[in-house]
Amino acid sequence: MKLGAYTACLHDKTLDEALAILRDLGLTSVEVNAGGFIGTPHLPVDELLESADARKEYLATFDKYGIELTALNCNGNPLHPDPEITHGADLTRSIKLAGLLGIKTVITMSGLPAAEGGGTRPSWTVIPWDSVYKETLDYQWDEVAVPFWTEIEALAAQYDVRVAIEMHPHNLVFNPATLKRLVERTNATHIGAELDPSHLFWQHIDPVRAIEDLGDLVFFAAAKDTLIHETAAVNGVLDDRFEWIPADEQPLGLGGRYTVTRWPAVPGWSFVAVGRGHDVDFWARFLTALHRVNPELPVNIEHEDASFGQIEGLRFAADNLIAAAEKAGVLE
Repeated sequence: MKLGAYTACLHDKTLDEALAILRDLGLTSVEVNAGGFIGTPHLPVDELLESADARKEYLATFDKYGIELTALNCNGNPLHPDPEITHGADLTRSIKLAGLLGIKTVITMSGLPAAEGGGTRPSWTVIPWDSVYKETLDYQWDEVAVPFWTEIEALAAQYDVRVAIEMHPHNLVFNPATLKRLVERTNATHIGAELDPSHLFWQHIDPVRAIEDLGDLVFFAAAKDTLIHETAAVNGVLDDRFEWIPADEQPLGLGGRYTVTRWPAVPGWSFVAVGRGHDVDFWARFLTALHRVNPELPVNIEHEDASFGQIEGLRFAADNLIAAAEKAGVLE
């Protein structure tokens, strides 16, 4: 099992600098961003699509540091109804590039359409007790998601690439049941799950049981933790207290005119570095479950813990993940 990291938290550094950092942390796997919500400073997409020589030179960079490029990441909303958002096209391009590079995995999200045809804002419905919401879900799945993902399945098969979907709230696929529904509705052989436990924890899903339920539909894994705060005992984990970030503070763009917003000062839960929400014993069980599915499965750290700096957080997560892998006896 290879342990590594996603380089999005190191986008202020060159690719060489980022790889040197990961190597010095004892990591041997890496994924880089190929489109979607954020930019691609570590991946010259157009150049690599056009030139075999450029692809050869690019891959040699990873060999120099003893790190394997195990996935391209294109997280975004590929079903976004606003025509300004190009995440769907980004995903198509990422699959083609992965195939040309010989990279077997592209990580993404399932996406979320509008509630009805002609809408421009995504609409998330999860408890369709009123038939209006059931009508919404039927439209989103039948008219948008299934046709799109059927095409993605065919493209992925053509390029011999597996598309690993992060089960993320605010997407049609957010848990094992919806992941399996997408696979079944599209007769997919090249669509499965990227098992990121952080988005499962706050839904009160046990990631180990999710792995056992999905079995060989687990294509890839992320290492990111979640800390449930005491405030969740009062307000739960669903929270709408986010605020606008003023333009002069340059909020992170998410495509088109959309940006991130500011988290509540005291949320019900937070994304944290591996080991802050769950101890090494849990992570050893998590890695053991993944190893049973596929002993060669890469597991990449995604650092989003605001209480740490970028290098500090990666080091904390890497130390705990490596300790868990040693405890589980799965380290390559």
